[in-house]
Amino acid sequence: MILFNPVVVAVFVMSILCLFRMNVLLSIISASIVAGLVSGMGVIETIDIMIAGMKGNLETALSYILLGALAVAIARGNLTKVLIFKMTKLINGRALFLCFFIAFIACFSQNLIPVHIAFIPILIPPLIGIMNKLKIDRRAIACALTFGLEAPYICIPVGFGLIFHTILRDQMIQNGMQVSLSDIASVMWIGGLSMLVGLVVAILILYRKPREYREEIFAKEEVKLQNAHLGISDYFTMVGAIIAFGVQIYTGSLPLGAFVGLIVMLVGKVIKWNEMDMVIDEGMKMMAFIAFVMLIAAGFGEVLKESGAIGDLVSATANMVGGKLGGAVLMLVIGLLVTLGIGTSFGTIPVIAAFYCPLCVELGFGMSATILLLGIAGALGDAGSPASSSTMGPTSGLNVDGQHNHIWDTCVPTFIAYNIPLMIFGVVGAMILG
Repeated sequence: MILFNPVVVAVFVMSILCLFRMNVLLSIISASIVAGLVSGMGVIETIDIMIAGMKGNLETALSYILLGALAVAIARGNLTKVLIFKMTKLINGRALFLCFFIAFIACFSQNLIPVHIAFIPILIPPLIGIMNKLKIDRRAIACALTFGLEAPYICIPVGFGLIFHTILRDQMIQNGMQVSLSDIASVMWIGGLSMLVGLVVAILILYRKPREYREEIFAKEEVKLQNAHLGISDYFTMVGAIIAFGVQIYTGSLPLGAFVGLIVMLVGKVIKWNEMDMVIDEGMKMMAFIAFVMLIAAGFGEVLKESGAIGDLVSATANMVGGKLGGAVLMLVIGLLVTLGIGTSFGTIPVIAAFYCPLCVELGFGMSATILLLGIAGALGDAGSPASSSTMGPTSGLNVDGQHNHIWDTCVPTFIAYNIPLMIFGVVGAMILG
């Protein structure tokens, strides 16, 4: 019975524990053990598989740690203070403009300067005081940040988007469907459009009402911003950031780019030699929890793979489908469940592609519809998953004063804002494309 499938049970357990505010790390470990036990594995075997599977996100974890140190180094100078002060002048009390502007800026973290979530601890904390004055509901900002972290890679084949589209292309080719990157880009804009609709609804309707927060230390931030001026070290900071970006693009390695950027800042004395340990420590504190959650999420995904539960779930889905419409809905629901558990769209595509491609052919879907269903099935759940960097990143910036809950203020709002339109656009788009 599909309700007792280990994937369904484990994701349900993880979601319930997170909703009751159990630590995300402990919730994922608990869900992994439950998945193992339900599938017939022992506790020790499950833990061993989980630990072995953690290597799947080692590069991602290292990237986050080094990007955290890079973010701390950049934040220690006046470069971001000057930029944020100019931005506040541009905002001039317009709350809605700030929400959409943050979404716009966040988009560049996925393609133009692919630093992913490392920009959030630099950009958001200095703006908290302004948000409090404007009485902006931080759930709207969380939705804006998540949009910028997810929508670009879904529909634009640059930066992280190129990685996502390449995974999608390679997995479809491996499963007998010859597609190109241009084929994928010509379809996946539908997913980006659905998220744009979700962003507008979240900011203009769901979370538009003013919300009061306690005033903390952020009144001092405005004075710091006004008095900030660029110095020589700030220009070295810009050079370091540009070189880090160039190395990332040239080599395709995010950790190497961040490492080279740090070395340039060290040589340029942006990071003083005797403060090097402090910068790394602060970077670790900023990003280590997210990095470890991503590691555990990869381990959780490995337990689900080894259990055979995902294959069983997809097979059960194939037997339940009622034609194209039913098949499209069930495929997207399964993708949602898997991504909610694993916490990464990039890791979900390889897990489900082997089953989805032949199922789409059997149901009579064409290449374009298959691309859309597989791409959106992978993307569903990235917004809203407690283990996703697309939700943990916004929380890391918005909860600096302890007034923003990860589950209720980030995961639930982003789940509602984006997964519903993604589901609707995915089903309708697949039916139109045939």
